[in-house]
Amino acid sequence: MDRMQVVVVSPHPDDAELGMGGTIARLVDEGHAVLVVDLTSGEPTPMGTRERRLAESAEADRVLGCTRINLGMPNRELVHSIENRHALAAVLRSHRCDILFAPHPDDAHPDHIAATRIAEDARFDAKLTKSRIPGDPVHPRRIIHYFCTHLRATANPTLALDISSTADRKRRSILAYRSQVVDHAPNRSLPDQIDARDRYFGSRIGTERAEPFWSRELLAIDSLSALR
Repeated sequence: MDRMQVVVVSPHPDDAELGMGGTIARLVDEGHAVLVVDLTSGEPTPMGTRERRLAESAEADRVLGCTRINLGMPNRELVHSIENRHALAAVLRSHRCDILFAPHPDDAHPDHIAATRIAEDARFDAKLTKSRIPGDPVHPRRIIHYFCTHLRATANPTLALDISSTADRKRRSILAYRSQVVDHAPNRSLPDQIDARDRYFGSRIGTERAEPFWSRELLAIDSLSALR
């Protein structure tokens, strides 16, 4: 398999881990380059600080094996703007992105909704010639959406990936965010809730655990033998 350059757009530090931490670890294990792009610092939160969240995300990176940058956009006020689109498009160019992951478009959190719009348009902007965006044009061939929503709704995915071999690292990456899921009492059950979801989707495809994904575009397979 050719080495892929993968970019995961995360509205806040911890969203990528909650939604697809197992997939990130598996992609890294398979030799792909995975860059997590946090659009905001995620602060303020009840138990967090900017410095603490940076340390927590660094520990999550160590567990998963990915790299990360933070674009410093304003938490709680993230907007879908040309400036933000182009900032992300420049990252896609510099990373030579092949596959782009972004949050599912249906969400209750305004930052998540804005992040998805930014990602979708940055994918288009990154391929433009004669633009002010730094770097050489690139067009990520796929955009795939992960589920990390604030809606009380059941995910309706179009595909799921077996993460049985990396589920432990996913959990440890989530627990790295102590300010969010350990010290903040209302969220202490979140790691177990995520694990229950992954076990459910694993049962749907005959594995121990799986992460669900959704694609608006048609996905191709080389052989029906790839289906379970």
